[in-house]
Amino acid sequence: MTTMIKLLLADDQALVRAGFKALLDAQPDMTVVAEASDGAEAVRLAAQHQPDVVLMDIRMPGTDGLTATRQMPEGPRIIILTTFELDEYVFEALRGGASGFLVKDTEPTELIQAVRVVASGDALLSPSVTRRLIAEYASRAKEPMEMTGLDQLTEREREVLSLVGTGMTNDEIAAKLFMSPATAKTHVSRTMMKLHARDRAQLVVIAYESGLVKPGWL
Repeated sequence: MTTMIKLLLADDQALVRAGFKALLDAQPDMTVVAEASDGAEAVRLAAQHQPDVVLMDIRMPGTDGLTATRQMPEGPRIIILTTFELDEYVFEALRGGASGFLVKDTEPTELIQAVRVVASGDALLSPSVTRRLIAEYASRAKEPMEMTGLDQLTEREREVLSLVGTGMTNDEIAAKLFMSPATAKTHVSRTMMKLHARDRAQLVVIAYESGLVKPGWL
């Protein structure tokens, strides 16, 4: 039996919501359970309907997507929708709890895949693009932030965290550190647990903000 992915759409443009709804509802494993026209309504409906994934427009009148992302109840994973790849608010949204982002003109197949990826909690969306974006805005920080929990990591886990921060997948980390992909995945999972990170997006933000990874590293 197929597990249904429950979705909430948050966008101030009714036509945009209608387009996403038609596309996503047509998938056998997805259903749109609610629609919101601003961030405040999105937060309220998320608490009411408990979606698995929220597609959140970052720029909305009233309560914007950035504020709404910070106010979201525990549970749903958030995909930020933006018109521009290097939107100054996207990094803040990732810092605030979003699992990744997509540009609004992304191909339908990419949107559908992105929803499934984020629903599974498996990986960061568009790692190379997200890495560029985070590096761009992290480079503006004057000093690394003090991050609680880093002292709980083993030397290997800190190494893994730094590689996650550069956008590497588990397979790439495994090859770099001469370990099996399963072992790399275990290290990533333990690091997430120790740092109370929701997903890989949060690990990337932590790696940059702590100074463990420097902007521009590959």
